[in-house]
Amino acid sequence: MQIYKEMDIGTAKVTKEEAGEIKHYLIDIITPEERYTVANFKKDCENAIEEILAKGKMPIVVGGTGLYINSLIYGIDYQEMEFDEEYRESLMKKSETEEGLKEIYEEAKKIDPEAMKIISKNDKKRIIRILEIFKATGKNKTEQELLSKQKELKYDFRVFVVNMNRDRLYERINKRVDLMIEKGLIEEVEKIYKKYKKFQTAMQGLGYKEVVEYLKKEITKEEMIEKIKKESRHYAKRQLTWFRKDKSFTWLDSEENMQKNIDIILNNL
Repeated sequence: MQIYKEMDIGTAKVTKEEAGEIKHYLIDIITPEERYTVANFKKDCENAIEEILAKGKMPIVVGGTGLYINSLIYGIDYQEMEFDEEYRESLMKKSETEEGLKEIYEEAKKIDPEAMKIISKNDKKRIIRILEIFKATGKNKTEQELLSKQKELKYDFRVFVVNMNRDRLYERINKRVDLMIEKGLIEEVEKIYKKYKKFQTAMQGLGYKEVVEYLKKEITKEEMIEKIKKESRHYAKRQLTWFRKDKSFTWLDSEENMQKNIDIILNNL
């Protein structure tokens, strides 16, 4: 979500002070009304990696969306898929009602039960993606990924997953949401919502769609804050479940001393 201009607070975008002299890529590259897919990400990310490697430096890819990470490291070619815009629009429209969302969720479960194990019943974007992939290719997302993993890998990658005590993690998530509200998340979303007429995936981001519901007076401010916290905790849990599936990933304990984790990383390079 940090690819979007003007979406700073809700995405915890790196500040100039935090970035220091280290060049960061794929930040502030499109507006919130532009559509950006996993195929776009893979292409842009590979271009950035090649640029960094050409400088004799090591690229460090940071993020937590499993689908995007897998597309990059396993070379899953989603860009080869021809997606039907009308079909997507019909699914988006259907997902606007509770009954319609439940219907497409159940349909996605039949098509790809494995992938749906870690997708929330309210995650419209990922439910629709499951259906889109199947319609475009005749294969479900899980099958697509298995086929891609049989290809020769483009990069010699190492993946490190940072973990911490579950209670402490949830406590930090709750505090982070309070801090985002304090820093002006509502005002940020309101400004974007008024400025741009058409949103693609930007306003479906965690923390943004809930504020939009509040601005449309569908929920109270208190309900909005609690909903962001709850959905953030659920998302964190789904992330950990996703990453545990891949036995090649190395886990780091955030509560260990820094030097121990550095040693683990260096020993895996």
